[in-house]
Amino acid sequence: MKRISILLIVLQSLFCNTFKAQDFHLSMYDMAPLFLNPAMTGLVDGKMRLHMHYRNQWNAIAYKPFTTGLVSFDLPKGKWGFGGQISNMRAGFGNYNVFQALGSASYAVPLDKNKYHNLSLGLQAGFTQKRMEYQIFSFDNQWSTIDGGSFDKSINNNENFNRQAQFQEAVNFGALYYYAKQQSRINPFLGISGFNLTQPKETFFGSSNRLPMRFFMHTGVRINVSELFFITPKILIYNQKNILQQTVALDAGYYFKGEKFYALASLIIRPNDAGIGSVGFRKDNYIAKISYDFNYSGLRNTSKTRGAFEIGITYLGKKSKNQEIKNCPRL
Repeated sequence: MKRISILLIVLQSLFCNTFKAQDFHLSMYDMAPLFLNPAMTGLVDGKMRLHMHYRNQWNAIAYKPFTTGLVSFDLPKGKWGFGGQISNMRAGFGNYNVFQALGSASYAVPLDKNKYHNLSLGLQAGFTQKRMEYQIFSFDNQWSTIDGGSFDKSINNNENFNRQAQFQEAVNFGALYYYAKQQSRINPFLGISGFNLTQPKETFFGSSNRLPMRFFMHTGVRINVSELFFITPKILIYNQKNILQQTVALDAGYYFKGEKFYALASLIIRPNDAGIGSVGFRKDNYIAKISYDFNYSGLRNTSKTRGAFEIGITYLGKKSKNQEIKNCPRL
């Protein structure tokens, strides 16, 4: 293939295994449980859970920033959990767009008679549509020296695009252990999830390129310092082919009895990439958090440390018995 413009190189790096490819990611990853691990489907402190998520990245340096939107819904049915997730990512000048729809189910079993130690297994399946507008791009051999020089798109680009959109199957699996004793001093958890398990064929050129599998390992422990205050140190390890990324974080929450709400805050570090700060609250059946990525990677001289803005909102359906303070070890 001919050498192409830098814009196409950036775009293609998102989905071609010639480069270091990776799926899109979230900084507040555990606010979107079905995105993180299918085994979390239905693990809800309520009758149901509705979550909405939005991320805007590289607005400081890109003509068209990378945006991600996500909506999920899940509910428990005895030991089972059922739900679904719809997500959409758009990246860059060529309007590279990824739309995905997934159904999700899980089954949770207690490992002891007190039902404190629990194991949940989950499965997701659905489809992904990927699309781009390659007609927008300019290629090296379309450069014309007429009138001082410019790209002339009427010149044949000699590229062999055989499609503008493609569909792929999506199959994901996850497992989660969690300690669920309420009012316990500590509540540990450990989860592992795998995505793109069928490694579907992915190409706009008719090649044999395959989408690599993606894996998460997430673990941590909620420490209930007092009845009103908790902290949760946690770690996320992300791997997809040549990409290995670690994230360390510390969540904290304080319950204000008079106003009956939790104040929430997090500090998240992705080494050699970004530092993320988030704040939020939990009031009645609503959880809301907002975060910002401060970029300090090799791009920081261009980005001026400006990275990504992210917001997540969750609604939990009411329980039959309301509890003002509840320690949930599941996230």
